[in-house]
Amino acid sequence: MTQQGTHYTAEHIGPLETLLNRDFMGFHGKHFIGRELGLTGCEVSINRLPAGKGMPFVHSHRKNEELYIVLRGSGTFFADNEEFPIQEGSLIRVAPEGERAWKAGDEDLYFICVQAEAGSLSQATLEDGNRLATKASWMK
Repeated sequence: MTQQGTHYTAEHIGPLETLLNRDFMGFHGKHFIGRELGLTGCEVSINRLPAGKGMPFVHSHRKNEELYIVLRGSGTFFADNEEFPIQEGSLIRVAPEGERAWKAGDEDLYFICVQAEAGSLSQATLEDGNRLATKASWMK
């Protein structure tokens, strides 16, 4: 169900447990959201990797760095010929040319991957944000 306004798009994809029903080029459990939300500055995927399964290949990118945010589960991350443990709360940034792959541990691994062109961030929240006088229903 998509909800759209002048300046936003909202989508509900359902419980994370249903991610294995999603398919991206033969990879079950990977759901890209950029197109459906109309993202223009990054690509985002929501992922669920079954326990004991791993990425079947190592890859890199031409332009995009990636940020992996582990939401639930644990596993092993491979980056630049090194392997290290990951778990809920792990954050991993990989430069475009960095080699990467991952494997779920004894339980399913749930994570978000954000891709954006390396070096394209021109300002962060403090420089870009504007506090407005508008109030939401819970604000006094």
